Amino acid sequence: MSADTPPAPSLTSEEDYRLDLPRLLIVFSVMLAVMLEIIDTSIVNVAVPVMMGNLGATLDEIDWVITSYIVANVIIIPLTGWMAGRFGRKRYFTTSILIFTAASAMCGASNTVEALIFWRIVQGLGGGALVATSQAILVETFPPSKQGVGQALFGVGAMVGPSLGPTLGGFLTDNYSWHWCFLINVPLGILAATLCGAYLHDPPHLAATHRRRVDWPGIALLVIGVGAFQTLLERGNKDDWFDSPLIVALAVLSAAGIIGLVVRELTTEDPVIDFRVLRHKQLALGCVLASLLGVGLFGLVFLFPVYTQSLLGWTAWQSGLAVLPSSMATALMMLMMGWLVWHVGPRPIFVTGMLLMPVTLWSMSQWTLASGWDDVMVPQLLRGITMGLLFIPLSTVALRSLPSAEVAKGAGMYNLFRQLGGSFGIAALAGILDRQTEVHRSALARHVGPFDPPTVQALDSLSQRLADGGLDLVQAEFVARALLDRMLEAQASMEAFYDAYFFIGVLFLSALPLAFMVSRHAPGKYAPIE
Repeated sequence: MSADTPPAPSLTSEEDYRLDLPRLLIVFSVMLAVMLEIIDTSIVNVAVPVMMGNLGATLDEIDWVITSYIVANVIIIPLTGWMAGRFGRKRYFTTSILIFTAASAMCGASNTVEALIFWRIVQGLGGGALVATSQAILVETFPPSKQGVGQALFGVGAMVGPSLGPTLGGFLTDNYSWHWCFLINVPLGILAATLCGAYLHDPPHLAATHRRRVDWPGIALLVIGVGAFQTLLERGNKDDWFDSPLIVALAVLSAAGIIGLVVRELTTEDPVIDFRVLRHKQLALGCVLASLLGVGLFGLVFLFPVYTQSLLGWTAWQSGLAVLPSSMATALMMLMMGWLVWHVGPRPIFVTGMLLMPVTLWSMSQWTLASGWDDVMVPQLLRGITMGLLFIPLSTVALRSLPSAEVAKGAGMYNLFRQLGGSFGIAALAGILDRQTEVHRSALARHVGPFDPPTVQALDSLSQRLADGGLDLVQAEFVARALLDRMLEAQASMEAFYDAYFFIGVLFLSALPLAFMVSRHAPGKYAPIE
């Protein structure tokens, strides 16, 4: 630490706690880094058609722009605790911001899809460190009674970021160009890195890990196992799952790599991922439930624009605007929960959120092909409130219950499970939409045929109206049949969305017994949690 760096305060003492300027700047810079990283997981999704035309890329090629970033992210997240101990948290976190920022600039300057994919991988490797490390920083920045506030600040970025990404991406792409989806990170990233370099500090417990040897076999198995598994989730539905030789190969690689990784890390003296941290019951429970939250957060964020744009005909910008109220509701709820989790306790709040999720999903199942802005608003607000109730108590008990030396490892594990849960949720929901649309279309088609009187009457009526509008009779009949087919497809898709909401609801109800195992009291308020 340089002579110009302010001395490190005692960050976990209630007596020494004060919200001074250095502490505020640490929180601001960490939150800025979190927002940039998480927004970039979804900001380019709405720009895909424009990028395809501009770069001359196929849909399969441009998909790798999204997949490569997420895969690199997932690979680096479980390494963050070890990397912070190896290189020092301040150095590692600040360097990661700079790598993320430089790669963002190169993404914005790319003029080929190959260059863009390469720099997205680099961007993901830099960005993966920001979420888990920043959460560990905030845990150690706030004393026990303020942990809910610290986790609320982190949660605003972690939970609101996926919703803001498409909104911001649509605005930048429509009004400027897709390059600005990446270039906007540059000045903000430089600001975050500068503040972290000036005010962030290393906690004393990291000093003992600086000289540990590098577990290269563990790193290789992590890259193979987790990288292959994440790629399988990202590509499975696009490639017809196990009908594709690539997916079969990825499944074999992921199984072999993950099993080998667990065996290696449990038997080596210097593991790169310390699975032993899961001996803490609240962290292990938190990781399981975090994967469920990933399904709820990323899955519902994935479903909403697909519904509004493919079935309601909304633009990406309109879909993004409709998500904003739920994002604001999440942010407000999290800030409230930051105070309540200390006074009420994590378990009552978390159980309330688990019970409210099925209500939210039921309200979404009332959407139709004729729904408008007013119809989607209440369910979206309910979603935002529910995620605010769920995230803060869970992350607080999972991480605050850990010894200081294991917070960074626990944060990496917790965020890995949350990210993998989100990837699984999106993959499962995409498969449900495709498969169930075909099932419902076949079922609906059985009631629509050339000899079915209501169908014949409807086609005749529609054909006559089209003919009255200027088409000749043959054209009118052809267009009428095409419109009927489109109506069948749309209704079948709507039924598939109901199945997707039902799937998420079943997951949450199945996990409800686990919610009652969440700690009743906030960590540090009474006896410590094992």
